Amino acid sequence: MIIPINELAQDTLFKLIEGFVLREGTEYGAADVSLADKVQQVYQQLHQGEAMLVYSELHETVNIIPRGADAL
Repeated sequence: MIIPINELAQDTLFKLIEGFVLREGTEYGAADVSLADKVQQVYQQLHQGEAMLVYSELHETVNIIPRGADAL
């Protein structure tokens, strides 16, 4: 199920994004990128519609996936 980000409290949304960034362990190349910058990048992707927040009823988890990816 897709979660509309505008229906979440701002603090909740940022906590979900932070958890996603920490869980994913994304690699940004040779340059170090701060956690705050990574969170801001994902936040922008969500607001620009490049990514979406989804809830899995089966696993009872929330994830962030690229728009157009299989959400279920």
